[in-house]
This record gives sequence, structure tokens and C-alpha cells, in this order.
Amino acid sequence: MAASSTSPTPQRRPRADAERNRTRVLDAAREVFRARGDEAQMPEVARAAGVGVGTVYRHFPSRAALIAAVGEQRQAEIVEFGRTRCLPSATAADGLAAYVEHIGEVLDAERGLSASIEAAFGSTEPTGEGRTQAEAVAGQLLARAKDEGAVRADVEVGDVVMIVCGLAAVIRHDAGDWRRYVRNACAGLRPQGAPGGAGTDRG
Repeated sequence: MAASSTSPTPQRRPRADAERNRTRVLDAAREVFRARGDEAQMPEVARAAGVGVGTVYRHFPSRAALIAAVGEQRQAEIVEFGRTRCLPSATAADGLAAYVEHIGEVLDAERGLSASIEAAFGSTEPTGEGRTQAEAVAGQLLARAKDEGAVRADVEVGDVVMIVCGLAAVIRHDAGDWRRYVRNACAGLRPQGAPGGAGTDRG
């Protein structure tokens, strides 16, 4: 009796396809909210992503859910920059300054997205795992900077968070040169008498 054989069933990858669509929608949404701010709507995102609006809603059941996901994507990229570009810096003080400045660059370039996040949730401050990871990067940089004598011993991660909150406000309200704000804020973390630090005699 001949052994029976079955034809292999073609392997479908619905999960991979769904993930590609989700990423496509996220990337498109980030550009649309960046350009249009809180006026952007789901059909615009669908058109930009090249998918039907039903596909957008399958991944993100509400506009707020989509905005939250885009904000999480942005926060993850900021954390990745901190880990790969700032932690390896020759000095922790330079790494910390680069970290804060990068956050400023992102917020400056994506004012429309920030406005959408604030309109949806009342604040642009990151929450959850994204915030925890961002603060972990800042904590590692601060610990090294203290060992190097580049920041005061009493500086805490919360101080960096306050600097970033102030930076976001300066950019949101167009209140001045945000890069100057970053330089002055970082200088305020240094020990008194250190070059460029608070209390340095500039006379």
C-alpha cells in the first residue's frame, strides 16, 4: 500500500502582515500629527499609510489610542538615542547634555504631535515604561557624572526631569532660545567653581 502524502500548506504570515500594517500606520500617523497637529483625523492617517480606515481602527480602536502609541514610539526612540549615543560618551556630562538637547530637537521638530498628545491627555509628560526607561538612562549618566566630579552630589534624576519639563514648556510656548535654556540648565548642575558651573566667577 503506497504511503499517503499531503501537500504542504503554504505558510501564511498574518501576524507579520498585521505588524507591518501597524508599523506603517504608526509611521504615517507620526508624520500627519507632526504636520497637522490636533486637527489630524483617522482618515488622513489611513490615506497617508496607504491602508483603509478600518485597518487603522483594527490596530488602534480610538484616535486617543493612536496618539498614545505614537507618543510611546517617540519616547522609545529617545531612550534608544540615550542608550546608544549618550551613555557611550567620553564624559557623562557631555552625554547628559546631548541627551537633553536631543529631547529638545525632537520636541522642536514635532510640535504638532506634542500638541495632539497634550490635547488628548492633558500633558506631554511620558508615563509608564517609557518614562522609567528614560529616567534610567538619566540616572546612569548622573551616577557617572558624579564620579567624574562634573555634577553636584545632591543632583537627582528628578532635577533632570524638571529640566526637561521646563524645556518642553519653552518650546511649546516659543518662549526663547531652547538651546540656550539647555546650556544654562546643564551648567546649573555643575559644582560651584567648576568651569561653566553655577557660582563661577566670570569677572
